[in-house]
Amino acid sequence: MKFEEIEALMRRNESLSEQYILPENFIIVRLDGKGFTKLTKEKLSLEKPFDQKFSQIMIDTTKYLFNVGFKVIYGYTQSDEISLLIHKEDNTFNRKIRKINSVLAGEASAFFSLKFQEICVFDCRTIAIPNQEMLLDYFCWRQEDSHRNSLSAHCYWTLRKNGFNAKQTTEKVEKLSQSDKNELLFQYGINYNSLPLWQKRGVGIINKEMKKEGLNPITKEPVAYLRNELLVENELPTRESYRTFLKEIFEKI
Repeated sequence: MKFEEIEALMRRNESLSEQYILPENFIIVRLDGKGFTKLTKEKLSLEKPFDQKFSQIMIDTTKYLFNVGFKVIYGYTQSDEISLLIHKEDNTFNRKIRKINSVLAGEASAFFSLKFQEICVFDCRTIAIPNQEMLLDYFCWRQEDSHRNSLSAHCYWTLRKNGFNAKQTTEKVEKLSQSDKNELLFQYGINYNSLPLWQKRGVGIINKEMKKEGLNPITKEPVAYLRNELLVENELPTRESYRTFLKEIFEKI
């Protein structure tokens, strides 16, 4: 078979296997750390259950992904997870899911690895969202997941620091309800409601157009201009208040 014939066959097979996000759909991308449990326990020296440096690098990675070629509107990160909302009119890579996943996973993995000087890998999935209500549902879902994971993590490491082994701790925490977990922490002198909000609710990053003032280099007169800036929100509201917070962002797009 000639080269041209082989190439045509392979290109056809590639195109037939492609999946796309359809027009007029928002794009949600969620990245998760691959094998981060082992990474954080064995290779990285981190505070348990939450480490300020690790959290800051997750925020920095999220901010970095705003500037790799996609029109990102909102970013959210909790634990080792990042969610990005990409504008429904974004046509990068013709909205090919394979390209979106591979590029964003690669960019996040490379940036994060450089920060920690360890090989760190993210996986990535792309989700089509047809309307604003589902956008709100998605981010509220991820925040509730953050709250549940945070509560369990604090219980787990509190017990580990007080003499329980890994097996005993896991079995004990898995049987507890949400209220029981709060009570367990209280017994060890920890008021979960008083813990930093970023540990419980995650962190939001907003791409916001800001009015700035500068100086005309020719006339030397003050001028006003608009510039996009990334604003980090470490104290997100929760539940319906979070939904209202998001709605105000999404209604502008």
